[in-house]
Amino acid sequence: MLVSEPTEITEQSVATAVDGALFAISEVANAADLKAVRSAHTGESSPLARLNGMLRDVPNDQKAALGKLVGQARGRVNAAFAAREAEVLVAEENARLESESIDVTAVGSRWRAGARHPLSLLMEQMSDTFIGMGWEIAEGPELENEWFNFDAMNFDEDHPARAMQDTFFIDPVDSHLVLRTHTSPVQIRSLLDRPLPVYVVAPGRVFRTDELDATHTPVFHQIEGLAIDKGLTMAHLRGTLEHLARAMFGEDAQIRLRPNYFPFTEPSAEMDVWQPHAKGGARWVEWGGCGMVNTNILRAAGIDPDVYQGFAFGMGIERTLQFRNDMNDMRDMVEGDVRFSQQFGMVV
Repeated sequence: MLVSEPTEITEQSVATAVDGALFAISEVANAADLKAVRSAHTGESSPLARLNGMLRDVPNDQKAALGKLVGQARGRVNAAFAAREAEVLVAEENARLESESIDVTAVGSRWRAGARHPLSLLMEQMSDTFIGMGWEIAEGPELENEWFNFDAMNFDEDHPARAMQDTFFIDPVDSHLVLRTHTSPVQIRSLLDRPLPVYVVAPGRVFRTDELDATHTPVFHQIEGLAIDKGLTMAHLRGTLEHLARAMFGEDAQIRLRPNYFPFTEPSAEMDVWQPHAKGGARWVEWGGCGMVNTNILRAAGIDPDVYQGFAFGMGIERTLQFRNDMNDMRDMVEGDVRFSQQFGMVV
């Protein structure tokens, strides 16, 4: 409703201003509209405010009557605003309560329990296998000193694995801190912290500068084992790995060792596992590396290699899960899709 600007104080101009204000108030739907209407019809530039300002110019003998007329009009409009404001606030509160209401008679939503990631379950299963043999679980920092990660593991200073193309170095580089590229530093820390003999297995997360693809990921998990005692031989190493293979792949699983080179073991071997019941048919699959602990490693830890000997091994958890379950794409493990975990069973 459009209200014309008053030019003088008359009963008609006052009634028009009041009617315009009351109509606008009746059309208010919410608190925001009420604020805008209040400004338009009671503010300094509103018709009633202008009429009130004209009282300064009317003759003295008319001021009382006209002042009463304008004052009653403004009081009527303000009362209408107060009443409508109460109605709007009550309506908005009721609407809010209704939107938040809960039907206690409705069927409740069923939330499916979450599941632990299969990588965590597999790592725990492998750790439990060693605990059953009397070994201990060892842990170490993921942000590691370069000496523990490379030097103590008998890596030469010009070894390719120490380059920035393979390793995440932490700035400044001269701090000699890296994101560990394997869990082998845990073995060195165990030798320095524990009395002999030592039988430890170190599961954990490691980092390398690989691109994420079907067979590689820059963040993955390893499990490494270390045994240092008197009289240990390759026969003890083979027996340990065969026991682990059968725990992971069934009683018919077998392993074979092929000669290889690693800086931290001598002699060294690649380990393959025979899976007679694989979905694609019986097969040999490369599983990890192993060997007798290099005497330089023992000396770095202050151990006499003429008295103590040991063996070490390591394999990737992702790779183990991948070929044990005939998975083609390692990226499925890192995408966080709950459907991936569900296919391994909802184990909490």
